[in-house]
Amino acid sequence: MNKIELLAPAGDLQKLKFAIIYGADAVYIGGQIFGMREKAKNFSLEDMKEGVAFAHERGKKVYMTLNIIPHNDDLKHLESYLKDVKDIGFDAVIVSDPGTLMYIKEYAPELEVHLSTQANNTNYMSAKFWHGQGISRVILARELSFDEIKEISDNIPETLELEAFVHGAMCISYSGRCLLSNYMTDRDANRGSCAHACRWKYKLVEEKRPDEAYPVVETEEGTFFFNSKDLCMIEFIPELINSGLSSLKIEGRMKSVYYVANIVRVYREAIDKYYENPEKFSYDPMWLTEIQKASHRKFTTGFYYNKPTEEDQLYTSSSYDRYYNFTGIVIDYDEKSGYATIEQRNKIEIGDELEVMQPGYKGFTQKVTELIDHKGVSVESVPHAQQIFTMKMNQPVKAFDILRMRKDEFDE
Repeated sequence: MNKIELLAPAGDLQKLKFAIIYGADAVYIGGQIFGMREKAKNFSLEDMKEGVAFAHERGKKVYMTLNIIPHNDDLKHLESYLKDVKDIGFDAVIVSDPGTLMYIKEYAPELEVHLSTQANNTNYMSAKFWHGQGISRVILARELSFDEIKEISDNIPETLELEAFVHGAMCISYSGRCLLSNYMTDRDANRGSCAHACRWKYKLVEEKRPDEAYPVVETEEGTFFFNSKDLCMIEFIPELINSGLSSLKIEGRMKSVYYVANIVRVYREAIDKYYENPEKFSYDPMWLTEIQKASHRKFTTGFYYNKPTEEDQLYTSSSYDRYYNFTGIVIDYDEKSGYATIEQRNKIEIGDELEVMQPGYKGFTQKVTELIDHKGVSVESVPHAQQIFTMKMNQPVKAFDILRMRKDEFDE
């Protein structure tokens, strides 16, 4: 049985490596230009080469985004950019604009091309049209139900794959095509510079009273008119796999290494459990518990079962729920001594209870009994960002293992 692809975001080279180590079949990345996440660190040409090599050595794939909606000025740079990236070895590039596709056909015809969700593909005739233009995979608009996805799948050639988002931030506009950020901040969301204006606080102004702004209050924090919950489909793995999709996509190129690794490991575990025995597969509530250990908004199933209602919006806050701190990354481990070298990400103190998160849905918990700084001096805490330290581990660890800690007080 061919497994469905688990596709993860990679905002930089480190996130690419963690996504793959924690179970992604493929990652999608952006270069310094032409991607929809301008504020992510993104990839230099050298990082692209290293990332593709890292993935291919492990039998994984890398897709590159070229999916902005370009203006004339953007096209001036596209020819030279394609010549720079075409031989790096990407497994596909992701586009949303017909002009960009024409450039690829002319200057990099050997590249496989996927159609971005930004192209708003919502029906099988549109999918067949794009397939006729050389598109091998359509990333469907987020605004589709399971029934609609199945109907599309049943009416397209077998040579055309379908991909859909299954986890992460949602958008109030049609698959990300939004002018709100551009209008309010002159930052063009369709060219990678979204200011996330939909997450801001708003007040109501009556036409004949332009100087009077009325707060529409749900809580003392205000009301957030446009603020969607996050998509989470971990409870519906069989439905996703049997829907006709070829790839399940996680959103989040702006998210942390910890977020990417944690979400990927949970979906990897759930997908693998399904394929072990589809008929006896059952949802494990601990998967959702694990997902909630990364920062998140309240969850929704988006459009998969019906059109979103008032229950799928967040009217009280645009902040995240944070129950755990990402505290460190294991860099090295000495099997003889049992000491690990760790890069700190949040403060750790003697007596803290840490969870060690490992690839393969493994891990363990231990108390911090000793901390040694980079000079070999025992210390009570490691408070400095990205501080290198060592500590005794109760069980063996290895590079890429992650440390996290439950917070005493939650941010909600």
